[in-house]
Amino acid sequence: MSEERLQIIPLGGVGQFGMNIMVMRSGGEAILVDCGMAFPEEDMPGVDIIIPDFSPLFEYLDEISAVILTHGHEDHIGALPFLLREIDVPVYGTHFTLALLANKLEEHGLMEIVQLHAVEPRDRVKFDRFEVEWIHVSHSLSSCTAVAITTPAGVVIHSGDFKVDETPVIGESIDLERLTELGDKGVLALMADSTNAERPGRTLSERAVMPALENIFETTHGRLIISCFTTSVHRIQIILDLAQEFGRNVTLLGRSMLRNIETADSLRQLDVPDGIFISPADARQMDDDRVVLLASGCQADPMSAMTRLATDQHKNLAVGEGDIVVLSSRMIPGNERAISRLISHCYKRGARVIDSSLARIHCSGHGSQEDLKILIEAVRPKFLIPIHGEHRQLYRHKQWAETLGVVEQRNIVIIENGDVLELDEERAAIVGKESVGRTFIDGTMEAVEDMVVRDRKHLSYDGVVLPIAAINPTSGEFESEPEIVTRGFIHEDDPNGLIDEIRRIVEETVNTAAHEARIDHAVIKEKIRLAVKRYIQKTTGRRPMIIPVILEV
Repeated sequence: MSEERLQIIPLGGVGQFGMNIMVMRSGGEAILVDCGMAFPEEDMPGVDIIIPDFSPLFEYLDEISAVILTHGHEDHIGALPFLLREIDVPVYGTHFTLALLANKLEEHGLMEIVQLHAVEPRDRVKFDRFEVEWIHVSHSLSSCTAVAITTPAGVVIHSGDFKVDETPVIGESIDLERLTELGDKGVLALMADSTNAERPGRTLSERAVMPALENIFETTHGRLIISCFTTSVHRIQIILDLAQEFGRNVTLLGRSMLRNIETADSLRQLDVPDGIFISPADARQMDDDRVVLLASGCQADPMSAMTRLATDQHKNLAVGEGDIVVLSSRMIPGNERAISRLISHCYKRGARVIDSSLARIHCSGHGSQEDLKILIEAVRPKFLIPIHGEHRQLYRHKQWAETLGVVEQRNIVIIENGDVLELDEERAAIVGKESVGRTFIDGTMEAVEDMVVRDRKHLSYDGVVLPIAAINPTSGEFESEPEIVTRGFIHEDDPNGLIDEIRRIVEETVNTAAHEARIDHAVIKEKIRLAVKRYIQKTTGRRPMIIPVILEV
């Protein structure tokens, strides 16, 4: 590769949602833009998260000068702790982005060894071949940026996740002035978010949800239970402000909700009203019309605060008669069935549920077609590279951009994960292909090469345990004694009585669970799996695959 050329190599985030990571190489130096994770689908048992396959980076590890972060969402920073186990490289991002990352690094025991460098919008950092400038953009999270990267081939702008929001709840609007200045000087390429490229018009401002949420607060005379993404700082600010206006205190439920609000408050990304927060125990003692429960788990994870409330598993609180449950979020593809079950549990307990299908209580953080037009017309790049989206979004982005007449049709380049796109002042061409994949991470936070390999190793070393329980779908009671089937775990004679003890644990777990949890297969299976897992690991030190089976009788 010529010293004046630039290579752009996506290892994730192009042709898919999540797992965003982009490599930029020139003249013996490389930088990475973002390093995110993705969530597993229902047909991936035993997988907690998915991260990019980093093996292509090992060919030029000594070239990597930095990781550049656009913002703090999991699909942009979630895989970084796993990468930083492998390489020692400094990380640059805004103060809030790095604070969110620091929470993750502490969990992985990496905080003391990772070099974090905080920047602010319009700050510039010079490396050997690259100079990076952070530019403020609007998104559903605060303190988000695009990055303008000056390379030997020219200036390349990576939009990050963005929309054009002139009236954000927190912070300033997108810095179109700086983007236009860069466009005036000349931009070689724009890599732009394609998530909403199929949607005509403009994406709504974060303030667009305020009237519907205000109406809910005004018309609700009982208890309010609200769940949203724990990084939706704009949404959380609106909820806190409305709670204060209508004389309600707020109880935070869920570790991620507590941690992220504490982080945002410490960095002044939130304006928290004095005395607004109360403990779960205090919330139980207050009149229902004076309380808001703000819970994590809007995507209905089986062990989340929202699911525990809906299935009477929370130690202090539960969804009850007359409650209004507000799910102020979008439904992530793959979570439809779980969220449907969550809503059903709430209704069965006498609550009323309001989601985005009934009221405007959520808006996207990604720009629609007119937002893309504003960005493209401000930057006026020679080359446009759609990123962040499945293939249909990338192609719709290309089709829309062609109608604008800003970028020549032949200069709108569609790439896939692993493509080596080479640019100079005259051309953009795919000159190679990296072998890219994904790595599955289980509950131990350890990477496994492949699901099949993982299962084979798991079974060969520790075997499998199948707790089988016949449970009445109405009463939630056992119809017969649980059966414990094992293969490759213990000798069939079971001299230590492990099977009997596992059977007792299954019975105890079901009998002590709330009725709503017992009749929800997903919830009770997870409770059985965790209880049996804890006992076996404590007693034997082994980690068999535990697959609870619930029979409806």
